[in-house]
Amino acid sequence: MITLDDTRTRIILATLKAVRRYGLEGLRIQNVSTLANISPGTIYRYFDSKEHLLIECFTYVNRQAAAIFEHLNFSPEAMLADPIKAVKELWLPYFRFWVAHPDATIFYHRFRDSAAFPKYDKERDASYFASFSNMVRAFMNAFPDLSRINQDLLWLHVLTSTVMYAKYMVEGVLPESQETEDTVFQLLATGLSGYLKPENK
Repeated sequence: MITLDDTRTRIILATLKAVRRYGLEGLRIQNVSTLANISPGTIYRYFDSKEHLLIECFTYVNRQAAAIFEHLNFSPEAMLADPIKAVKELWLPYFRFWVAHPDATIFYHRFRDSAAFPKYDKERDASYFASFSNMVRAFMNAFPDLSRINQDLLWLHVLTSTVMYAKYMVEGVLPESQETEDTVFQLLATGLSGYLKPENK
């Protein structure tokens, strides 16, 4: 028997699949109901509108991605000893999450590029990224030169580029290989390496 929470999750997962198949503009509640094998009326019991459903899908995916950082073993000592290696150890599980979840990756990329995203972005609660934020603060404290970079641009570059390259992998544009992972990380880390120098005491 499907519980309420199971039904809600089922609708969200069907929506991710539908957006991958039909795009945001082509998405219809009927598409979702067919993929979820439930009636359109059931969807409206959980979500007021298609727009509400898309926002809840984005929140669901974002929470899944944020949860990765809650389970990582972050060592300040390792960060100081080899900052680029520490960044890679934090980044790699995040990148692999997106590669392993193609429907979520393509949905996330399309929603972030949509006209609806900027308004939603201003109002959303991102407190579930607390673990990630704490790691960023640790890097900022250890490497004060990082504060010379516009933080919005820095993390927008790292996070959106990560998802973009993962999207290319799940779409088959880039091969899913160790070499691709290493190259993507090298591209992202190049912009950071000059700032990851400890403060001289």
